[in-house]
Amino acid sequence: MRRNLPLMVLALLAAPALAKRPPAGFEPVPPATVTPSPPANGSIFNANAGYAALVEGNRARRVGDPLTIVLLEQTTSSKSVATKTDRGGGASITPPSEGLLAFASPDALKASSQSSFKGQGNSTQTSSLGGEVGVTIAEVRPNGTALVRGEKRMLLSQGNEWVQFSGIVRLADIDAENRIASSRVANARIEYAGNGAIQRSGREGWLSHFFNIISPF
Repeated sequence: MRRNLPLMVLALLAAPALAKRPPAGFEPVPPATVTPSPPANGSIFNANAGYAALVEGNRARRVGDPLTIVLLEQTTSSKSVATKTDRGGGASITPPSEGLLAFASPDALKASSQSSFKGQGNSTQTSSLGGEVGVTIAEVRPNGTALVRGEKRMLLSQGNEWVQFSGIVRLADIDAENRIASSRVANARIEYAGNGAIQRSGREGWLSHFFNIISPF
């Protein structure tokens, strides 16, 4: 046990420096295998030979086609709570002027109580995310929607950063430049994270984290 103690201490000291890795599952989807064209039947029109309607042009609509997600996320939430209570009561007994209790003072037989409570809380949170990330169509559904996913990884001098995106889009919402706003994506999942010296400096140390867990205050 004593021999393993230095190794345990080194592992705890190195825990905050462990690099976070981007989650898997956002890799680009290759296009579906093109089925061979049927033998010529004398007709000029062939839907399997890269046909695209004039209203569609070169818009992404098949598995593996890339498109651009314009990140326009902005969320603001605010909450305020205030509570105030006040309660009081009193009792008084007047002793008789004659008899065994005649010596008692009227002030000695008085009782009163008072309680009050006041609480107030405020919470405000604002978050925003902007930029662009390229994704590919992973699945085309019969109702005209498609599942898209993709990621962007950046290697910087002080660490790595990545943006991962997945969601469901309507093919009709994709514009002529193969772009669509993130606000028009259903079931959107966005992750913006990174690792490196700057990210580690913003994390809580393991010892401070331990004492915050066991602290009763």
